[in-house]
Amino acid sequence: MNQVLILGASYGSLFATKLLLAGHRVRLVCLPDVAELIANEGTRVRVPVQGRDELLELDSRDLPGQLSASVPSAVDPTGYDLAVLAMQEPQYRSDDVRALLTRVAAARVPCLSIMNMPPLPFLARIPGIAVDALRDCYTDASVWDPIDPVLLTHCSADPQASRVPDAPQNVIQVRLPTNFKAAQFERREQSSVLLGLAASVEAARLDTGSTRVNVPVKLKVHDSVFVPLAKWPMLITGNYRCIGRDDVRSIEAAVHADLEASRRIYQWVLGLCRSVGATVQDAVPFERYAAAATALKAPASVARAIAAGATRIERVDRLVQAIAAQHGARLAELDEIVATVDGRLARA
Repeated sequence: MNQVLILGASYGSLFATKLLLAGHRVRLVCLPDVAELIANEGTRVRVPVQGRDELLELDSRDLPGQLSASVPSAVDPTGYDLAVLAMQEPQYRSDDVRALLTRVAAARVPCLSIMNMPPLPFLARIPGIAVDALRDCYTDASVWDPIDPVLLTHCSADPQASRVPDAPQNVIQVRLPTNFKAAQFERREQSSVLLGLAASVEAARLDTGSTRVNVPVKLKVHDSVFVPLAKWPMLITGNYRCIGRDDVRSIEAAVHADLEASRRIYQWVLGLCRSVGATVQDAVPFERYAAAATALKAPASVARAIAAGATRIERVDRLVQAIAAQHGARLAELDEIVATVDGRLARA
């Protein structure tokens, strides 16, 4: 049994549920009201399973692992085998979360990011990227300064999940049950923990009394540090194109309204990833992404945040634009995406 600390109880609940099903001990870090709710009622994750008409609901209280929840200030990270960074990037600038992240770094706890926005110390592991020139893409880049790149890795967070409207905050629904694809750590000691977790998640089954269900969404660990970059073409082609000048649209609409334009943007971002060292094997083909996007009938989380009046969001669009500039590359459609998002945030 491993002890895992997860910062963020929304998207983090999905990762937590998979670990709980595999018998691990998990603590979720969240707001006081959410922590109290989880302490009293646990979490519930609804997942589509092939061959079943209805969603499968996993209640944390019925799983073999142990779940707890607390506010950031109550957490002593000493003794945890892994910390999972599952909050939106702007949330790390708050005083209590920043302080916890600093304590995690001081305790030398290995960190796995399942954010869309890769933490700066992870980008420092990629040759050819000048990370100091990217600091303006982050809400507050200084929060990442205490983290040793050796103790941080990143994940292509491909599963799509979000809270359910009008349901309690401890309920989330998976819309696209794909896998978390993590790069290994630089050193074997930390990677062995990650590989052990992945193996236990792969082997775990949900005992319903009448059958043992292989629940989708696995943790896959890859040798290549470039595997997490596979999410970038998806984010630029789909998520950030959900954001219009005055409205938002679904990922499906963003991708399929003009499929050839989407293909062009996707292939350009893939080319950028290859220019920093990624290979064809690290990437997801456009056709597979476009097919998956047909199931994504809601706006991306970044678009929903803007529609709700957020003034700070994860800016993967700006990050990709800045990295492209370092390599002498530019795409007019990406410049338009960045300008549109800048305009919406300026009016918020």
